Amino acid sequence: MKSLRIGVAGLGNVGSGLFNLLLKEKSIIEERCGRQIEILMVSARNKEKLRDFDFSKVKWVDDPLTMAECPDIDVVCELIGGESGVALDLTRAALSSGKHLVTANKAMLAIHGDKLSNLAEEKGVQLCFEAAVAGGIPIIKSMREGFAGNSILGVFGILNGTCNFILTRMYNSISNGNPIEFNDVLREAQQLGYAESEPSADIDGADSAHKICLLSSLAFGMKPDFESIHIEGIRHISALDIAYAAELGYRVKLLAIARQTLAGIENRVHPCMISEESTIARVDGVNNAVVINGSFVGNSIFEGPGAGGNATASAVVSDLIDIARGQYTHTFGIPVHNLKRKNIVSMDDIVGPYYIRLMLVDKPGVIADISACLRDQNVSVESMIQRARNPGDAVPVVLTTHDAKEGAVRIALKAVSKLSAVVEEPCMIRIEKI
Repeated sequence: MKSLRIGVAGLGNVGSGLFNLLLKEKSIIEERCGRQIEILMVSARNKEKLRDFDFSKVKWVDDPLTMAECPDIDVVCELIGGESGVALDLTRAALSSGKHLVTANKAMLAIHGDKLSNLAEEKGVQLCFEAAVAGGIPIIKSMREGFAGNSILGVFGILNGTCNFILTRMYNSISNGNPIEFNDVLREAQQLGYAESEPSADIDGADSAHKICLLSSLAFGMKPDFESIHIEGIRHISALDIAYAAELGYRVKLLAIARQTLAGIENRVHPCMISEESTIARVDGVNNAVVINGSFVGNSIFEGPGAGGNATASAVVSDLIDIARGQYTHTFGIPVHNLKRKNIVSMDDIVGPYYIRLMLVDKPGVIADISACLRDQNVSVESMIQRARNPGDAVPVVLTTHDAKEGAVRIALKAVSKLSAVVEEPCMIRIEKI
């Protein structure tokens, strides 16, 4: 059987990892898919850049769209990134030319996945994206194929290694008695290469939101709907909050959550407090974890490297092997015309317990005033922590609530923030029962 001939656009960490993996594992890949996978063409921004692999026997093209037009190319690997621009142009051109497309580009698929998957089906080719979510964890295949006999009730997880590293480091610093604040840990993460020099996509939650957008489409048969996702990052998380979380028996994690309810789909990304006894609470450092709740199988937990050249290249190759074997699956698990728009539950209607931290000037009657604000919105307090301070000093007061509607909690906190004794905006973190 003739080899599967591919073009690779983008020679960063993932492209380099792909070259090295296909070379080092050449024999086992050929044995498993019955044919060779051969790189015929490459493109990147800088041909002269030093790289740790030899591409002298591969054709270099300055314009990656050349791959879409080349009759000798069977599959284009789009490893450029970005929701639009060259990456999107190449993807459209390759699919339109009847070529399979393998991508690690979660942003592009979260925004344009509906139309791109429709184009792939029209042309009878594969649009594969195992590498777009959770790096080396085979979560796309697991959801699309391994859970095909289950209704998926929910999927949630730690989908950003940068945020998980930062929150882990802050927690460990508190455990060691030397608390480190967010900005200092971010700088450390950048020095170690765990955070980009411009880290907003990671720390503000957009990266996780792109990923949960794709997972919710697979889980619930819905059109990718990035704009409907509630997104919060971790900039506002302080060492003080992580310390109080630990005292209450919780860990703070940035979670991406997609859950099917009677009211519709919950689709959200934000920091959460989760029980320190839960498996996902112990996923530390740059690792990712995903939990899938299936109707018959129950909860299944996947953990592993969520980023990095080798881990992501491994996911790219798994898609290439499927194509080489002639395996066909719909991009989002079902024919694109069956993907539906689903009702998204408003954050105001989310029900759960909450952690609330207030900074107060300790005055007589202030706790009663706070209780009245909460009572007026039917928000019931489960526990309270108050530390003694010198008279006149600002005092942190921490409350946890019983289950309440988020809209009610927000109205109550708006009233609390207007009290003269409250010297900072209240901090609210959701407590997730997982």
